Amino acid sequence: MTSASGLVGLTKINLREQALASLRTAITSGELPPQTRIVETELSEQLQISRGTLREAMRQLQQEGLVTAGPRGRLYVRHLGPKEICDIFAVRAALEAMAARALTQRTDRAEAVAELRSLLNTMSEARADVDLKGRIEADLNFHRALCRLTGNDTLLHTWESLEGSIRMSIMFAGTERAIRNMNVTRHKMIVDAIASGDPEAAAAEVHAHMGSAANNLTH
Repeated sequence: MTSASGLVGLTKINLREQALASLRTAITSGELPPQTRIVETELSEQLQISRGTLREAMRQLQQEGLVTAGPRGRLYVRHLGPKEICDIFAVRAALEAMAARALTQRTDRAEAVAELRSLLNTMSEARADVDLKGRIEADLNFHRALCRLTGNDTLLHTWESLEGSIRMSIMFAGTERAIRNMNVTRHKMIVDAIASGDPEAAAAEVHAHMGSAANNLTH
């Protein structure tokens, strides 16, 4: 049975997008735990949308890797095991290493580095936040910016397609492991390497960062 007490009726025009945002939040926050079966009749009633609109939203969530099909085509909230998390972080490493290389070679590298350092300050300030979600968002904002600052829209879009799965893998690992992954010093090493203008050093820092993060979340 699906249980999502925080999901409320939607009243604005773009119901599909609202349903998608509401369901995405419910899944990545753990309100809909892994392996929860998605029951169309219940969710469409809770969200006050048609089952057709709900199905459209569910197809998008499948593409994002948050929902998976089980026996007889039934949909479930995806469970991320160690292999899945390692696979996600391996792809992240490739994308963000590409971004780091690109930033070392930009003529406006100093401006990009300044923005990344500002985001590191935000991460430092978030360490005092008792709300884990806020700390996770500060961390993800840094990594998203790493891709965005390249000006490569395809790179950014590809990273964003993984964002829900990344958030799930961090949230479900538990507070202690999640906090270890938000070490500001480790993130600063990436920025310092980008600032140096050495593309291979910057890429190597990203790969080391992601390898350590994946290991932390799975062991």
